[in-house]
Amino acid sequence: MPTPPEGAPLLEAATSLVAHLLERLDLPLAVRLWDERRVTAPGAGPDVDEIRIVGPGALRSLLRRPTLDTLFRLYVTGAVEPVDHDLLALMNRLQGEAKRHRGRLRHVLAGFPWNAARKLAFAPSRAGSVTHAYAGDEEARDSRSRDDKRLVQFHYDASNDFYRLFLDAEMVYSCAYFDTFETDLDTAQTAKLDLICKKLRLRPGERFLDIGCGWGALVCHAARHYGVTAHGVTLSQAQLDLARAKVQSLGLGDRVTLALEDYRNLDGQWDKIASIGMYEHVGIDNYPRYFKKLGKLLAPGGILLNHGITRRAKKEKKAFRRPSASRRIILRYIFPGAELDHIGHTLEVMETAGLEVHDVEGLRRHYARTCRLWHERLMARRDEAIGHVGAERFRMWAAYLAGVAIGFDRGPLRLFQVVATRQAPDGTSPLPPTRADLYTDS
Repeated sequence: MPTPPEGAPLLEAATSLVAHLLERLDLPLAVRLWDERRVTAPGAGPDVDEIRIVGPGALRSLLRRPTLDTLFRLYVTGAVEPVDHDLLALMNRLQGEAKRHRGRLRHVLAGFPWNAARKLAFAPSRAGSVTHAYAGDEEARDSRSRDDKRLVQFHYDASNDFYRLFLDAEMVYSCAYFDTFETDLDTAQTAKLDLICKKLRLRPGERFLDIGCGWGALVCHAARHYGVTAHGVTLSQAQLDLARAKVQSLGLGDRVTLALEDYRNLDGQWDKIASIGMYEHVGIDNYPRYFKKLGKLLAPGGILLNHGITRRAKKEKKAFRRPSASRRIILRYIFPGAELDHIGHTLEVMETAGLEVHDVEGLRRHYARTCRLWHERLMARRDEAIGHVGAERFRMWAAYLAGVAIGFDRGPLRLFQVVATRQAPDGTSPLPPTRADLYTDS
């Protein structure tokens, strides 16, 4: 389509600005502008990753507010997008380039096309606004005003059919466990369910509680293969509906119960308790009450397995608690109320709450692989995903899964399974002298 005469100066300004940035930053990229012209760095080959900019408004937004949040909003609204290349690979490459060029602002400013930047900074913007965002306190640290049900449902009640597109057959929404990193996702998720049951030393007739039970995979697996009586709680109505249907279809109604309930309102005691991918939603300030409650729900001599994402520790506590740009995005658009601890502090709080820590296993590489597979599966079913949640939310999830995969692969994200017990009055432990039984087929 021919460019209107009044748009030609903006195109020339965009060409000048983009060419300068690609050259100065030595970025192995091509940028396709809205008139289909292709701008590349000197020496870039024909097969480099390509980004499309659909109008001058995208550059205007980036010039006025050059932040990660701006770039994220431009992507999810379709103003900036990769062309015929893998988003995860592109983000991985750009992150590496960003680290390589950190501190080179002086080099970028040398010969900077200020006139072109000024023209674009006042360009007309037709960029759409983001419609899917949490309306409230995204950090939600104050437990007195924290609405956990609303926070959880913002994320999980999107659509069961949407999650089914990229999860495994059992709908397990947490880190898989790979015998080798060529193992398929379904096999790896079944192995993870089995690993949890083995670490808990589940036995027939025991009472088992799953806090944050998701779509019911673990309670059903534990009842079918380990003979326990299982109870699962969730705050997501969509998850509960599907989990109940699963229990009925498997004929487990006499051994598995489910409820839409906050764990803080539970009474009674269980022999074994699992919390899988849930404590990330609790908030660090609420950990003492969380682990104290789990300790009360656990029978003396019982076993707890707490499985969750953490971050690498920092020297200063304030710096650790300060939300990064990427975390702000996750809080606003994906997981409001979420907060990641470092494993050292988590273990300290667990012991303070009266729990005895026995085993701590890091599964960082397993979660990097899991998120990569989720991303690939979602991208392969793009049209169906958009049909379920819309283009904007699909793009959010595509960027989120890619970013988290990178965070586990080469960033600060960690994943730990912690096995702890409520010590029996006589000091005995339900755990065997060694962990050899975890790696047998019996």
